[in-house]
Amino acid sequence: MIKFVSHSLKETQEFAKTTALKLRPGQTILLFGPMGSGKTTFSKALIKNLGFSGVVTSPTFALVNVYEGNVVVQHFDMYRLENISEAFEVGLDEMLQDKNVINIVEWPEKAKAILPTNTLDIHINIVNDNTREFVVKRGKKNEQS
Repeated sequence: MIKFVSHSLKETQEFAKTTALKLRPGQTILLFGPMGSGKTTFSKALIKNLGFSGVVTSPTFALVNVYEGNVVVQHFDMYRLENISEAFEVGLDEMLQDKNVINIVEWPEKAKAILPTNTLDIHINIVNDNTREFVVKRGKKNEQS
């Protein structure tokens, strides 16, 4: 387990850069945290540091955005899923199994049934308006919170 405390947007972006350097295709990052904790902010910085030079937007309404940089990144936001059958209907389960991409999943607790077995879980805790605590650990499908 790794803990990192960010006191600013710049520090969060630097942590995303450090994280991006360690990622390889086939990996899935699960981002846990309450609304406003910085999941999308971290995701945007991570995607930029994986070589995508365009505009990164939140996939809240689309459920998934795909970015091609140094690697292909699929950025999922499961917040609006009403039930898991919606994820199956649009093929999110199949997309998450693609070993040629890096997956980033916000609100993964809403889609436990379709998540890969081994993940990198990042829990983001709000300390105050400017400070976030990142707790990073290897996840197992049935151990995620």
